[in-house]
Amino acid sequence: MQLTERDRVHIRGNFSTLKGPAVGGVPAQRLPEVIQTVSEMLGDIEKNGMDAVVKYSKQLDGWQGANMEIGQDDLARTGDALSPELREALMASAERTRLFAVEQREHLTDFEAELLPGVFTGHKYVPVARVGAYLPAGRFPILASAFMTVGVAKAAGVGSVISCTPPAGPDSGHPAVLYAAYLAGVDRAFVLGGVQALAAMAFGLLGEQPSDILVGAGNAYVTEAKRQLFGRVGIDLLAGPSEVAVIADETADAELVAADLLGQAEHGPQSPASLVTTSRELGEEVIRHIDKQLRSLATRDIAGPAWRDYGTVYLAEDRETAVQIMDLLAPEHLEIQTSDDSYYHANLRNYGSIFLGPWSTVAYSDKGASGTNHVLPTGGGARSSAGLSVSRFLKPLTYQRVEKDATPRLANYVATISDVEGMEAHKATATLRLERFNR
Repeated sequence: MQLTERDRVHIRGNFSTLKGPAVGGVPAQRLPEVIQTVSEMLGDIEKNGMDAVVKYSKQLDGWQGANMEIGQDDLARTGDALSPELREALMASAERTRLFAVEQREHLTDFEAELLPGVFTGHKYVPVARVGAYLPAGRFPILASAFMTVGVAKAAGVGSVISCTPPAGPDSGHPAVLYAAYLAGVDRAFVLGGVQALAAMAFGLLGEQPSDILVGAGNAYVTEAKRQLFGRVGIDLLAGPSEVAVIADETADAELVAADLLGQAEHGPQSPASLVTTSRELGEEVIRHIDKQLRSLATRDIAGPAWRDYGTVYLAEDRETAVQIMDLLAPEHLEIQTSDDSYYHANLRNYGSIFLGPWSTVAYSDKGASGTNHVLPTGGGARSSAGLSVSRFLKPLTYQRVEKDATPRLANYVATISDVEGMEAHKATATLRLERFNR
């Protein structure tokens, strides 16, 4: 998430770089060894089924349990291992994410329109039948992932949602991740991680028919598995390292801006963080605050390299230039902390999710507290697509109903076009109806 020399020709205003990346570029996602390993594993699992799934789970995750599935009663009891404060926070975030998804669903409406006399067309939203959700639980178990994937799918009306999460021990999963899945309304939950989890859901090896869509973030192997399985099943998106960008002017609080940039850099050593500012003083002060905050940050071994290698600060001459720069960066998360936030909200178009004003922060969405989805496009994907939402689990299925009297308005044109194309059978479907109409 940085400007290239090619990008510069598309920016009409003047700007300069106050901090460039030490490494930069797009972090490598498709290493040859990752691609080959995933391909071999998928082929093995497709051929040998659950025997291969169990083999990989034992080899790669140290699984020693007897049953990978967690029953609903046991799933509910996973909350007993959590503090009352965490249970309350998870319940609140689950409910807020569900409420936002329900609001989205209610604003996706079926319709029917009479385009011509006797020609009725429309669409209706129909949920997919089965969803498989991957719930990561690595160094940082992302507890709200279940709300964004399982919970939103259920709000869309999906009948069967299963989830897989990696083992957190020899015979169990992470209790908070499992409890979040329970709160989200998961139908079946399995302690199963990595490529083998994606394959099991895609190939229908978990006592269910194959999933129609696979959702949820994971490491490079999980992402590559989704890439190779796409087409056989649907996917949400191919997520890379988490990204954050901030547009700020001289009115912004430099300490808050610095904290918000580090808040996403903490995700991983390849997570880009970028500031675009119209104030040199603010930009330089943010850099100083980041250096200061890193000295006492418990995760500085992650956030520090991320900021050093992929962090950027751009100084734009005016707000129009700031918008042009940001639309080229197309960040996953975008914060606006300026004296005229509404201008940026009205003019920006490329971002996964936007956070307006100094009282908004990405972490509110990351943890589910504000209700919006945190499964968002990275690596410039926001130029062409949006993040996961209730609409991803719904298919706007079109239909048409033509009455007899409308036949001449359609059949004559279709016959003419089919003649030029040389498609005689297409022509016949229209002319036969026209003959019957004229009788």
